[in-house]
Amino acid sequence: MKISLAGYMGAGKSSLGRALAEALDVPFLDLDASIEEQQGMRIAQLMFSKGELHFRQLERSVLETLLSREKYVLALGGGTPCYYNNMDLVNQHSTSFYLRASPAALAQRLANTQPERPLIAHLANEELIEFIAKHLFERSAFYEEAQHILDAQLPIEENMAAIQKQLDTYDKSRNT
Repeated sequence: MKISLAGYMGAGKSSLGRALAEALDVPFLDLDASIEEQQGMRIAQLMFSKGELHFRQLERSVLETLLSREKYVLALGGGTPCYYNNMDLVNQHSTSFYLRASPAALAQRLANTQPERPLIAHLANEELIEFIAKHLFERSAFYEEAQHILDAQLPIEENMAAIQKQLDTYDKSRNT
């Protein structure tokens, strides 16, 4: 069982991913955390010191490694689907889900962690929703390449049930 979760920062990829991995008894993998562990520095430091191009190349390499594992629930980085042919790769190696949320819902979720997120740390509260809306407009075509779309504003339990239903449907279609 290989599941990948895509979506904007704050969509709940890590929260849903951890809960789903525990329920399915498979490892939870976080692409950003894996990169940070491998490099020994935070993503923000890595991008600042080595540049975004280096980061995206490294991200692609780590993504390929994680996707080759046997079983997992993988939380992608928020920008991962937008570079190279990452979503094609994700869809080839896993069942993918896009956690879709409105800009207002994402801004509300991100308000408490904004200082820790380099992409939005510099924004005033009134600028945050506009920034997210612009980013979602730019990224949504990539996110929507996922095989399934979930409403990130639903409770985790409902999205876990929706994922399980999709997996059951897939298993039944393979066995007929």
